[in-house]
Amino acid sequence: MSPGTVAPAVAEAVAALAATVATAATVVPVGSRTHWEVGGPAPAGTEVRAPSGVLEYDPAELTVTVAAGTTVGELDAVLGAAGQQCPLDPRDPAATVGGVLAAGLSGPRRLRYGPLRNRLLEVHLVLADGRTVKGGGRTVKNVSGYDVARLMVGSLGTLGVLVQVTLRCEPRPAASEWRRLDVPAAEVLRRAFRPAAVLTDPTGTTVLLEGFPEDVAAERTRLGPSTGAEAPAWPTGPHRGRISVRPALVDRVLADLAGLGIGALGEGGVGTVHVAAPSAAGLDAARTVAHAAGGWLLREAGPLDGFGTDLPNRALMARIKDALDPTGKCNPGRLPLAPVPVGGPA
Repeated sequence: MSPGTVAPAVAEAVAALAATVATAATVVPVGSRTHWEVGGPAPAGTEVRAPSGVLEYDPAELTVTVAAGTTVGELDAVLGAAGQQCPLDPRDPAATVGGVLAAGLSGPRRLRYGPLRNRLLEVHLVLADGRTVKGGGRTVKNVSGYDVARLMVGSLGTLGVLVQVTLRCEPRPAASEWRRLDVPAAEVLRRAFRPAAVLTDPTGTTVLLEGFPEDVAAERTRLGPSTGAEAPAWPTGPHRGRISVRPALVDRVLADLAGLGIGALGEGGVGTVHVAAPSAAGLDAARTVAHAAGGWLLREAGPLDGFGTDLPNRALMARIKDALDPTGKCNPGRLPLAPVPVGGPA
């Protein structure tokens, strides 16, 4: 990390935010609250919001710098006018850029565009002591040392407050369409070439094709018999989470969850399974399925009711937390950094 100088347009707002962070006992970063329940519950404390606005955009260099409080919808509108995109793909366009990065939930097009962290080039954040620091860089030659920028993805505001980010963009596809096939995800992946998304459930698979119109038409032919479709709905319910397993095990996990009556949608080729259950016990059962497949589950919504989440990299995250926030003031409890047994805490 190095001292960070934010864009002049947001310098005053960031300075005020940093002063608040330095004196607060507990700091709670807030975006649009669209990912508010991911991980553990938000603590009581001083709520702080990053400024908003697109600060610098260079279509020729395929980079854009925004204040972290900018909504994804606003960013998409600016990039779309130049025929470009930054596929953050939150479920709600009202989500802020900083909130999406902090929650670490890659969108459904991860299969084609890579994980969310691949979008991020540079971050400016306010640490618990009020210092504004920079991590990463806008060009590879300017980056050295520990990759602080990607470290912020999925940190849920526990390491500092994101205030400004630089993202990598790319051309927007000229054509896209969803197709539905009555085959498992593995078969779709065998037939298709670089689909944008392969979303599957026990009844079949929905695939998103993107590219030039002639390429999309060729891919449609390669898929074989299929029907036009809409983007599949995400599982809904009062208790939700996402399972991470090896991609080859997605179909097995979906079958196990269906046997328990738990709604689920898997991302073929990625290894993420989104689940929804009517009760905390159902989500706990889904977590047991995840563990049995060598994976894990992160809670996304619903009362805890004794349900816990044990991070596979918990020990490492605890060490990083101690280094960047030794007093523990940034969003304490949002990431469970103490051991949590399968089945939830006692």
